[in-house]
Amino acid sequence: MRLARYAIAAVIVVAIGAVGAWYLFRPVPVSVIVPKRGDAAEIIYADGVVEPRTWAKVTPTVAERIVEQCNCEGERVAEGDVLARLDDTEARAALGELQARLTLAQEEYRRKVALAEKSTISEQEVDRARSELGQLEALVAGRQARLATYVLRAPSAGQVLRQDGEIGEVADLGTVLFWVGEPKPLIVTAEVNEEDIPRVEVGQRALLRSDAFPDRQLEATVDSITPKGDPVTKTYRVRFRLPDDTPLRIGMSTDLNIIVRVSQGALILPTVALEGTKVAAIEGSHLTIRTLKTGIRGAEGVEVLSGLDEGARVVSPFPTGLVDGTRVKVLPTPGK
Repeated sequence: MRLARYAIAAVIVVAIGAVGAWYLFRPVPVSVIVPKRGDAAEIIYADGVVEPRTWAKVTPTVAERIVEQCNCEGERVAEGDVLARLDDTEARAALGELQARLTLAQEEYRRKVALAEKSTISEQEVDRARSELGQLEALVAGRQARLATYVLRAPSAGQVLRQDGEIGEVADLGTVLFWVGEPKPLIVTAEVNEEDIPRVEVGQRALLRSDAFPDRQLEATVDSITPKGDPVTKTYRVRFRLPDDTPLRIGMSTDLNIIVRVSQGALILPTVALEGTKVAAIEGSHLTIRTLKTGIRGAEGVEVLSGLDEGARVVSPFPTGLVDGTRVKVLPTPGK
């Protein structure tokens, strides 16, 4: 009876061992893909704003109330045309006071010159009168020049691209009231990170995406690169030339893909199939970890230069928990 129990226990132990061995060495199911041929493009990403090539902002240099403003948004203006006037009542009053003092100073100077000719007063008194007269003349000239700033004029010939502010409002310093420029040609101004700027060159092609035209393929060309970057944002300003027939409008935002180089007919693997430069290839029923030499890396694909044949089967996504030599079972491809 005891021997029978021992025999049953031994059978159970053997069965458990067999199940454990099967569990430990069973094939691991994996999904595989094969590399494909296609064009690999090295891309630099940036975002920008559409602007006219030639334009200027018109801002007040004094904080005063708007008393007159043209109704000229969208219209062409000539250089020097009046766009707006600010309230100059106080400025004119101050100028009038100075001019009155200047008139008195001129009369006083003439009187002392006449007295000096008769030797009634000294030359020092004449010099003091001349100095006071010169100071007042300078003050009047300064006030007259400042009075001219109360009139906002077109800095150049062009179209009034945008007009802000209303009569009665106070125009604060630095507030842009008018944008004046030429509506064509247009450019896109973007900021490119300093680590990417060494690969950007004038003449490179860029693909654009705009929310306003989601189904349109838009293009631009690198036109210029600012020589000095911004040390705070660590970016460089890059301008892109748009074609004359672009549907983009001034002020629209765009995403840019600057094409640095293109490798045609490249062997490409999805990015998720790699861990660094390593892939898990299938040889027979086992997994083999290989190290590849890679080229262009994009958001979704990586160019394979060497280390993998075109017909190789590669586990995707990369199986981070498996080691070299693991037995695997390839799952059927969905739809097949």
